[in-house]
Amino acid sequence: MNPPTADTADGPAPRSAGSPAAVSAPCSAAEARRQVCALLQQAGVGLDSVTAADALLVTSELVTNAIRHGGGLTCFRTEIMGEALLVDVSDTSPHVPTTRAAAPAQPGGFGWPLIQRLAARVDVRRHSRGKTITTVLRLA
Repeated sequence: MNPPTADTADGPAPRSAGSPAAVSAPCSAAEARRQVCALLQQAGVGLDSVTAADALLVTSELVTNAIRHGGGLTCFRTEIMGEALLVDVSDTSPHVPTTRAAAPAQPGGFGWPLIQRLAARVDVRRHSRGKTITTVLRLA
């Protein structure tokens, strides 16, 4: 897996030709997962597969982190490109996620390392409106 990168692009990167992408800001992680499920089904990925479970877990963590820690979700985009699922999540915070040390008095902190472990690639782009995190998950 490639480590996350950060740059100062002006927003979500344009995409080349691929399957139709879902672009909207869901109000919850559950709604985002429904969108990813629909896209995976269109791509012929079984929803009972490990691949789908990983994609849904990464989606949940990204959206939940944007809502809880990023000042709110501003954009959510998914797309199948070749044999990969791209998930873009934007929020209003310019702060790049970090991994924190586990502390009994402070629960949580497992989402970002989990995203990095499950995704083939994670990129963080800061821009004038906050940041966009893009993950690439292999489908095959």
